[in-house]
Amino acid sequence: MATGIKDKVAILGMGCSNFGERWDCNAEDLMVEAFEECLADAGVERKQIEAAWFGTAIGEQHVGMSAVPLAMTLRLPYIPVTRVENYCATGTEAFRGACYAVASGAVDIALAVGVEKLKDTGYGGLPQRGRGALNNQYWANVSAPGSFAQLAAAYRAKYGVNKDDLKRAMAHVSVKSHANAVNNPKAHLRKAITIDDVLNAPMVADPLGLYDCCGVSDGSACAIVTTPEIAKALGKHDLVSVKSLQLAVSNGQELQLDQWDGSYFATTRVAAARAYAEAGISKPREQISLVDVHDCFSITELVTMEDLQLSEDGRAVNDILDGFYDADGRVPCQIDGGLKCFGHPIGASGLRMLYEMYLQMSGRAGARQSQAPVFGMTHNLGGFPSQNVSSVTIVGQYGA
Repeated sequence: MATGIKDKVAILGMGCSNFGERWDCNAEDLMVEAFEECLADAGVERKQIEAAWFGTAIGEQHVGMSAVPLAMTLRLPYIPVTRVENYCATGTEAFRGACYAVASGAVDIALAVGVEKLKDTGYGGLPQRGRGALNNQYWANVSAPGSFAQLAAAYRAKYGVNKDDLKRAMAHVSVKSHANAVNNPKAHLRKAITIDDVLNAPMVADPLGLYDCCGVSDGSACAIVTTPEIAKALGKHDLVSVKSLQLAVSNGQELQLDQWDGSYFATTRVAAARAYAEAGISKPREQISLVDVHDCFSITELVTMEDLQLSEDGRAVNDILDGFYDADGRVPCQIDGGLKCFGHPIGASGLRMLYEMYLQMSGRAGARQSQAPVFGMTHNLGGFPSQNVSSVTIVGQYGA
């Protein structure tokens, strides 16, 4: 019988490039930037890596569709390298492959790398003609802001939330992320904003204004993983281990049956429930110390708090306005700035979130260090509210 992944894999080292408009770099440069930090942090040699997983979502626009660019760029020693893609969960998918390889006993040390060079592609998430394959009327009658604005409308209708209260809670989400990013030297956007800035910003798709939407960035992040026993033998102490890794993908029920009302993410609820069971967590609101979620839009973060069982259904607005998810709150959320401000290079985002959890668990997050985190959780969401992929990963102190 399957026993799950809890405490079978330890993070040996991690690295992350600066995120932003990296016009001076190509994807390969960004991979090297993240990998060099990761390798030094892990304290191993390149030749000790036995397998690698390479995550990039829009490969046809920069690195191509194979895994060869990772092996070539990092001069990996003729090892198996697998390219993976799963919408915005791509970085986490790479991490999952590396972790499963180690947990299965197939390899001792594995590498996961995610990268995206979006600023050079012209990709902005809106349908346009003549701007590359992904923008050439791809889902031409749908835009990301438009579909997530519908999520806001459905949520408000279901719970009878006053529109002004919802917009103020969404504004608080964005202000919080900007404030947190000020303390993150690798973040794309490092400028504090006010509630009035958000409420008075140009409208993108009602009720989502400019500051309710994350932008696109260039960046890379990576992890080297091994077993706890090997990590200890290499002199690592206070290990950060993987407690659970779960993925759920829409199968059509949201669109084809009438149980789903458009106010939540079915996949996130399924992935979260599985992740808590695998990690042995029964009271997530009390046991989770820190969370980084897929805040592609401020409403997404708000709804996700309920999908992850951190807020009761219909109560996330209150928790957000009460500061429950602020940097000094009970469960800090997006303490590194999140997608909104750290940035969202699609293939790297999942690993970037884990990078922050790893730093926090290791007590190395600097000015944004949270107090004694025990369990950290990351969440990715790719696609649209009605059809998507969700991933939930929980890491924590080994043995906790």
